[in-house]
Amino acid sequence: MRYSAWKIFWEGMTGNRGWKPVWREPEPKPEYDAIIVGGGGHGLATAYYLATVHGKTNIAVLEKGWIGSGNVGRNTTIIRSNYMLPGNEPFYELSMKLWEGLEQDFNYNAMVSQRGILNLFHSDPQRDAFVRRGNAMRLAGADSVLLDQDGIREMCPFLDFDNARFPIKGGLAQPRGGTVRHDAVAWGYARGADQRGVDIIQNCEVTGFQIENGVCTGVETSRGAIRAKKVAVCVAGSSGRVMAKAGMRLPIETHVLQAFVSEGLKPLIPGVITFGAGHFYVSQSDKGGLVFGGDIDGYNTYAQRGNLPVVEDVCEGGMAIMPMIGRARLLRMWGGVMDMSMDGSPFIDKTHIDGLYFNGGWCYGGFKATPASGWCYAHLLAKDEPHPVAAALRLDRFRRGAMIDEKGVGAQPNLH
Repeated sequence: MRYSAWKIFWEGMTGNRGWKPVWREPEPKPEYDAIIVGGGGHGLATAYYLATVHGKTNIAVLEKGWIGSGNVGRNTTIIRSNYMLPGNEPFYELSMKLWEGLEQDFNYNAMVSQRGILNLFHSDPQRDAFVRRGNAMRLAGADSVLLDQDGIREMCPFLDFDNARFPIKGGLAQPRGGTVRHDAVAWGYARGADQRGVDIIQNCEVTGFQIENGVCTGVETSRGAIRAKKVAVCVAGSSGRVMAKAGMRLPIETHVLQAFVSEGLKPLIPGVITFGAGHFYVSQSDKGGLVFGGDIDGYNTYAQRGNLPVVEDVCEGGMAIMPMIGRARLLRMWGGVMDMSMDGSPFIDKTHIDGLYFNGGWCYGGFKATPASGWCYAHLLAKDEPHPVAAALRLDRFRRGAMIDEKGVGAQPNLH
């Protein structure tokens, strides 16, 4: 079934009796060409691009819970490519370009809204750092606009420009940034992959790997053993636990990142706004709720819930730039389990075990990276060589001294 305005009209006129399930519920086959462990955004995008770009459809996506139950449905929906270092910026700009054509590509409404993102700065040295970042973005083909205080006032007159501690002096904007409906991304990729023959198997937990003479030949699951020529893991905050089943220890810590939604308010926030003197970011949903977040909780955990000190810290950041939101009531909050790498940058690479691949360490960048992550991981699985824009995202970069240590993306999780 192809979705269109005409299809919606026709179904409305005929009692909505023609809609079909978005994807199948297949039983696992004994063997596949490739198994993708993790049915989140990255895993589903990988399966989708393996099928559409590389023509490989004998693929299974194994998800411990249900599609959308992990981090892909537990984030603040922001997309952007305002990175600086060569190992990051081209990758995230590829992701932004894929976002821009995503809905037409997989024929699903993911509510891609490029309303822009604005990073505020509060001092002269911070302005200089943002100028450098903006120039690096432009060199990589991304868009960036440096705004002075008058430009910010015109865009967001409600901000507290005269805050004694954190006066707002300007900001770096990326007009192509914005937000996307997070779980719709998972549903769209799942639907597209399923249409091309990929098996999406929910409630199927991977409990171990079949490794023979240094070669991974399949996985053990809660629904029996499944063999495969290649096994690709992308399970976000559960990376350490899952890869430990293959005897690997990763340069990753797992933390929880909380997110919040306020009661519905009249349209206020034009796009995404971030606080430059702390860690706070906010946008406004179509229902009017303020969607915001900040720092990770400081302790290691696999629980999808946080603690009250971080709630206080995040709300303080919001109050510092928008004091009027202090009267808004918090509607709900949740936590996503983050795989924080030691330099703040991700991994898309083979492991030392033949046939076993790893994708993880996304820190704060996981959701916005979804299309490019799937694109590059599919390239790696299909060709056994890294995609050019992901060539620096290797597991051995710490041993080689080739870290991609970009401030603000998650390095040194113990200090957050």
